[in-house]
Amino acid sequence: MEHKSSLNQSVMQENSPFCYESVNNSCVKTVYAVETQTFMYILFSLITFFTLLGNLLVIITIIHFKQLHTPTNYLILSLAVTDLLIGGLVMPPSMLRLVETCWYLGKLFCKIHSSLDVTMCNASILNLFLISIDRYYAVCHPLLYPIKMTTKITLFMIFICWALSAFVGFGIAFLELGILGEEDFYYSTIACEGGCIVYLSKAASVVFTMIYFYIPAVVLISIYLKIFHVAQRQARSIQNGQVKTSQHQTSVRKTEIKATKTLAIVISVFILFWAPFFICSLFDPFLGLAFPRGLFDFLSWIGYSNSTCNPIVYAFFYSWFRKSFKIILLGKIFQPNSSRLKLF
Repeated sequence: MEHKSSLNQSVMQENSPFCYESVNNSCVKTVYAVETQTFMYILFSLITFFTLLGNLLVIITIIHFKQLHTPTNYLILSLAVTDLLIGGLVMPPSMLRLVETCWYLGKLFCKIHSSLDVTMCNASILNLFLISIDRYYAVCHPLLYPIKMTTKITLFMIFICWALSAFVGFGIAFLELGILGEEDFYYSTIACEGGCIVYLSKAASVVFTMIYFYIPAVVLISIYLKIFHVAQRQARSIQNGQVKTSQHQTSVRKTEIKATKTLAIVISVFILFWAPFFICSLFDPFLGLAFPRGLFDFLSWIGYSNSTCNPIVYAFFYSWFRKSFKIILLGKIFQPNSSRLKLF
């Protein structure tokens, strides 16, 4: 997701290159050395490739192996689809825009790309919020978990998550909700030919960043603090003999707590990777668009890289994910009844 810093035409120098030399309202073009461009294309192409590969493995794993057909894994599947779409639909055009510093794919595709960019970011945070709700019931209210987090309820929540994300994403780009109240300033000072930006007014910046990052981040952190507090209390009770549980129940509790810790790491990585971008997005309109465009490009790619990290987290903490990845990469999923293999 890119937030636009100032492109005031008055600061253009006579010899500055433009995206379109023959157009009066053309954006300024930054020309990198060939070596720099080559390095950037290789780097961002590798990030894109591993994002696609890792999340495709996660998606195939959860869909193929019937043992993984659980509400928690459906939520992980939804998050992996989000990350896959970021790698397939958002990263490649963003790479071209960052390296070439101009947008040559047309205004319509610019709006589509911006819509997908915002939609995927919103879908990520909402999916993480749903995952935290799932973990809350699994650890804090295990008896209510089978009732509150059924497959139908989980799929309905996923649908709402995607519908709401798409409404916001396409609304900001096509309905221009981000520039309400500042249309004249945007078209006279910011907009230019060869640019593709998501501009947010002061009001839109506050509302957007608060609703889709800061407030969810605080809620997520609060929920997980509550979960770990309850988990520690339960562990002490079992250890002190205050609560008698069977070996099977103890094993289930340990599994749930491990899953909670792993998903807490996923959420922490998301907040860590996206926080710099949203901090700049919140304050930039109030500082007179002081942050350079290149900074937002760089921070956007840090955020995108979160989608590359999630499959790595799963593989590192889940032995059954590593096992499933190996089965898929060796082609063993094509063997009869491979979907019924026991992964754990």
